[in-house]
Amino acid sequence: MKRVGRLAAAGVSAFVCLQLVRPGIPFAPTRAEIQAPPKVRRIIQKDCYSCHSDERRLSWFDEIVPGYWLVRSDVLSAREHLNFSTLGSKPAATQRATLYEAANMIQLGAMPLPQYVALHPEAKVTPEDLAALKEYLAPWNSGASSVPASALDKTDANLKTNLGAVPAEFDGLPFQADFESWRPISFTDRGDNNTFRVILGNQIAVEAAAAGNISPWPDGTRFAKIAWQQTADSDGHIYPGSFVQVEFMVKDAKLFRKTDGWGWGRWRGLDLKPYGNDSNFVAECTGCHRPVRGNDFVYTLPITQAESVRAEVVNNRAALPGHSLPYQPLGWGVVTMMVDPRAHTIATLFGNDIAMQAVKVGGFRTSGKAFAYPAGSVLALVTWGERDDPHWFGARIPDIPRSVEFVEVNAAGKGGGYRCYDGTPLNEHLVGIEVEGERSDFLLNLAPAILP
Repeated sequence: MKRVGRLAAAGVSAFVCLQLVRPGIPFAPTRAEIQAPPKVRRIIQKDCYSCHSDERRLSWFDEIVPGYWLVRSDVLSAREHLNFSTLGSKPAATQRATLYEAANMIQLGAMPLPQYVALHPEAKVTPEDLAALKEYLAPWNSGASSVPASALDKTDANLKTNLGAVPAEFDGLPFQADFESWRPISFTDRGDNNTFRVILGNQIAVEAAAAGNISPWPDGTRFAKIAWQQTADSDGHIYPGSFVQVEFMVKDAKLFRKTDGWGWGRWRGLDLKPYGNDSNFVAECTGCHRPVRGNDFVYTLPITQAESVRAEVVNNRAALPGHSLPYQPLGWGVVTMMVDPRAHTIATLFGNDIAMQAVKVGGFRTSGKAFAYPAGSVLALVTWGERDDPHWFGARIPDIPRSVEFVEVNAAGKGGGYRCYDGTPLNEHLVGIEVEGERSDFLLNLAPAILP
């Protein structure tokens, strides 16, 4: 018994001594609070400030070592990623983008951390809180910025960037110079920041999506996510405007084992400047994608006929039928996109290899000179309804196909063969000569999206 008593006394002494090993948690009053209505600020203060602010809000049991060390580490890490005490000093667009990310982390169950809520139930974000935050953000209400078409023209196709000379990212990931030849995986209309996203995949990714072999994606998979700022024409249709960036995910479970099996990189602007200041930028990528680790860290729902036993992993609804169409345009290259907000549709213009080679060589409009597709080119405009992206609040993705239009370019360089398929299921719809000419001209005159 005496030995047990001595051990207990030693344990108590060690526990008391450990309480003295207490590195500080810096704290300060809020200096620049986010610019938002009082109701939204109250929600953020209640649910987020314990970790994501300079205020010190620890419960009594958080003060007890060794738990204190874990809490301190979590708080300092949270502040580094997002600090609501200083967020108000950043541009309004940055503040809204941060709130969108916060709303998505909450929606996906990644924030607040489940283990934190288990001990701090007052930090739980109620459905009413999340609904209020979404109502304030209200994507698509602001619309796309209107930019004159001439301001979006690339003045000379010879100004295209030498993709083979683009420097690697700061984590060592090389630029994927062949990305423009990859095939489409999906498309996104981002109402949170008024951008379009085209997600392309290399052959390994395309074959994996077609087979439903995406849990996990196989080694060698490469994705390119290309973003353009949206611009609206006089009729309210929205098209890709200026090029924003291209992001890459490269799967190699061994090489990138420290970053969830994926290599990450982002290059911004037509000069393709690496995004990071140092290799620590990868933490931003992995942190954003961690809520979808159950989908191998991939947000995108690939458009495929392959089925999955889990819900919202693939997008079967947007797949085109394997019969009745003269071509399968989802295997072609992407020329451009468009959205009709009034009809709630999203469309993509695809081109066969002949058309895409012409786009690559000289597909950018120049002042006073229209681009013409050579004979043998085939274009296809696929129009889908839109639905909310289940993985990202503020984004919409293709839903059920509404129509598929084809134009074949003849030896005279004109649309000599127009065919339209619409309805559910898609069936050929015969149109008059006048409509055929109008729609052919419309497809042939859609300006290719700007690429570096």
